[in-house]
Amino acid sequence: MASPISSAIFFFFSFSFAFVLSWSTSIEMENKVVGGEGAEPVARESFPIDGDVAWVVQVSDLHLSTYHPDRADDLVHLLAPALRAIRPSLLVITGDITDDTLSIGIRGPSNLFGHPTEKRMAVVESELQYWDIYPSESVTKYYLGTFQCLLQLHLKKDSVMKVYLQGNQFHICGHLHGNFSRQLWRLHPSKLSSDVLVPRKAKGFWEWELGDWKESRLIRILSIDGGVVSFHDIELPRKHDVQDEFQTTIVITYPADSRNMNNMEQNNQSFRNDINALVFSTQQIINVTAKVFDSFRDYKIVEEVPLQLISAVDKPLFHGKWNAESYRSASATRYLLQVSVMDYQGKETKSNLRPFSVEGKLAHDASTWLAYLVFQVEWQSLYMVLLWSNFSFLVVFLCLPKVLNYLMERNASYQKWATPHVISLPIKWRQSLFVLFWFLMEGSRNRILWFSMVMYLLCLLNLPWFWGYATSENENIAAMYLSGWRVQSLDSHAILDKLGNPDMMVITLPFMYLVVTPMFILIYSLFAERSSFYLHFCRKLRHQNGPVASNVELEQVTQYVPSNLTRGISTSSACKFCQGWTRRSLLLGCLIITLFHFKICLALMLAYGVGLVSLSPALTWAPPLFLVATIYCTSANMNTEQR
Repeated sequence: MASPISSAIFFFFSFSFAFVLSWSTSIEMENKVVGGEGAEPVARESFPIDGDVAWVVQVSDLHLSTYHPDRADDLVHLLAPALRAIRPSLLVITGDITDDTLSIGIRGPSNLFGHPTEKRMAVVESELQYWDIYPSESVTKYYLGTFQCLLQLHLKKDSVMKVYLQGNQFHICGHLHGNFSRQLWRLHPSKLSSDVLVPRKAKGFWEWELGDWKESRLIRILSIDGGVVSFHDIELPRKHDVQDEFQTTIVITYPADSRNMNNMEQNNQSFRNDINALVFSTQQIINVTAKVFDSFRDYKIVEEVPLQLISAVDKPLFHGKWNAESYRSASATRYLLQVSVMDYQGKETKSNLRPFSVEGKLAHDASTWLAYLVFQVEWQSLYMVLLWSNFSFLVVFLCLPKVLNYLMERNASYQKWATPHVISLPIKWRQSLFVLFWFLMEGSRNRILWFSMVMYLLCLLNLPWFWGYATSENENIAAMYLSGWRVQSLDSHAILDKLGNPDMMVITLPFMYLVVTPMFILIYSLFAERSSFYLHFCRKLRHQNGPVASNVELEQVTQYVPSNLTRGISTSSACKFCQGWTRRSLLLGCLIITLFHFKICLALMLAYGVGLVSLSPALTWAPPLFLVATIYCTSANMNTEQR
């Protein structure tokens, strides 16, 4: 065992409560409301523990609801047996215990981000500084919270990171659900602005996301062994799949996993010749063995170490000795450790292979795109860029054809200037320009639909997208605008504006990028395809009745296409666009957009009320009406020509 008795501090911060634990020979808890205006007193309580190893169980995002009783039922049938077997020092729930909260706020999905204030962060910082009265070698600080660090907005990044680097080593959180959040880990380096002061020893801190109980039934066992932190995530099987018996679970507390270790290398570090593992089981354990594998030698077993139950403490802690000096390596992933357990029924359970480094070297796993999106992207700034670039594109998309039409057909001086430049281009470039102009001119030719698209875009900019119950089903109806929710205050007649911004990006960006923008493009494409059909029809007339009979039709078709673009270009390339597969592909695109639109509307109906959202024209009815009207207009004209 480790000779020095270390202590650890857990700091739980979910923007409503601050919660601190520390232990050496006892666990000390601090409970403080940090959301109020005043300076509330801090209440601290303690209870004793034995030895240097302690562990807690973390659960996150329970979302208990009367509409989903299985979530609460599984707390009894799954979590309770697990807690009886694990016997943690503490059970920590990192937020979202229920769905409709004690403090009224905007309902999901318009609550993606945390919104701490400067006052709240100042309270957190002051409480962390309280623990600086203890020697830094004997105190380790941790955070437990709901939101990811960089999903906490309305504060400068340096302001948040400064608080998190007050001797903190890792942040454990929830909030994100399902497979999206599995193994979502990142080491935040302590690279801040030069004017931000942080402790000298602060090299950075870890952020470890835990998946949800709501859908995945995940729990985490987190252990502290002489200041070294390890954790193991468990997905509890559904009660209808297996009996309520808890399955044997192994948590290696030392050495730490080199992929997410908190005790990174330091100068003059002394090696611990320990292997420690917690074994949680409802069965009697008769044998525990640790095996060391060498990845440089085709994963051969290089040592087996028997682990013995430590009888001095009332814990399922198994301990063994080895020569840690033998496993020095320049690679943090060369050696791997696995613990196997045999119970009295002969059933064997093995832990996952995990790399370790006795020197404290950190293994650098390749970052995934999910980790990049969650930990690296500053969504508050990126949201505005994505949103307004999309609207700018749509404005140009609608206005450019009309400007080109004016310049090409009504402005002789522009034609005189443009003609030699266009003719000098290579034939392939001219062909590409011809197709582009054809698409824009013909797509915007229907004035009624074009004007309706312009008005619809203006409505999205200035009018409500939909109405719904933003806070709860028993409160007043609120309206969601592009700028945020507009809600009447519960205690007055004042109107609260721009709520849920930028959290509502999970609504606005999918709707604009997956529905509105492709819908506008498909409307243009269907009209351009119709025009191509006309051109193809005119060629048939030319072959059947001679050039005189088809010249009038051909002139009507190409009246908006500048002649300098068609010079030297065969119309056969445009005629290929009118083949049957093109229209079928466009109709398939309309169907896909409709499905995306239906999925978005359904999610919002479930979140904010079926009746109100379904009766909101801008969100629910406008996109399908646009597509139906376009399909009807193009189909009717084509059928007329075929007759």
